[in-house]
Amino acid sequence: MNSQKDQEMDAQLQAKLDKSRAILRSLRSVVVAFSAGVDSTFLLALATETLGAKNVLAVMGISPSLPQRERDAGQQLAREIGVELAEIETTELSDPNYASNPTNRCFYCKQELFVRLGKLAGERGFQTVVSGANADDTGDFRPGLEAGRLLDVRTPLLEAGLTKDDIRVASRTMGLKTWNKPAAACLASRIPYGQQVTAERLHRVELAEGVLKDLGLRQCRVRDHDLVARIEVPCDDLYTVVEARDRIVEALKGVGYAYVTLDLQGFRSGSMNEILAQRQAAGERISSD
Repeated sequence: MNSQKDQEMDAQLQAKLDKSRAILRSLRSVVVAFSAGVDSTFLLALATETLGAKNVLAVMGISPSLPQRERDAGQQLAREIGVELAEIETTELSDPNYASNPTNRCFYCKQELFVRLGKLAGERGFQTVVSGANADDTGDFRPGLEAGRLLDVRTPLLEAGLTKDDIRVASRTMGLKTWNKPAAACLASRIPYGQQVTAERLHRVELAEGVLKDLGLRQCRVRDHDLVARIEVPCDDLYTVVEARDRIVEALKGVGYAYVTLDLQGFRSGSMNEILAQRQAAGERISSD
């Protein structure tokens, strides 16, 4: 019985992959919005396999919201996949609509990125900009998707119905080392909505999370509540943080925090969105201004 279910699942995944490839072939040449994450790495590899490296350009947006570790990882992944990587400086921090950190902050970030990618695609002769959004993204608060739709950015994985789990399975089959990489949202997601996003705060978060990663914690967040650092790690790793308490406290105070806390709920992707649900439940109007 399990074998039959596995075969059905394999057939479903194969059908989705075939559809993704068909979409890519219809686009002929693509600029991939590349972040070195699970989804964009898989899309880059699939596009390169389907269209050939000469018809694919990977582009990373470089700004204070991208950790240096992810930039380095992106450069290495592009080499391994065998595709050209371009890096472009993005200036979302100079946009008050972004820096004021409204609930739809990601819209302005993606708008800045996709406009620049579209311009680069035109200059280099590539037909379409594509992003690695997947089918699961439609079930979450994702204002960046709207920016992509408005700018005609295609989402082959989402359009083919590929979920995050599908992408991890397919990535493993393709030999991509990102198949089990933890989710890694941009550093601005660590700052509560309505509090100013600055290069200094983003750098502080990057340094703080680097301390945790150096301890071997693959999945971690340091939420920046001004003078308070709120650490999120999976519940299984809570004791690791407690054991290294003195080292962590000293390091995080060294980068500018006055207080260091550990969130006993553990890691939750998008935990800053929890306040939005609470406000909605209380009947408050959520403003994107």
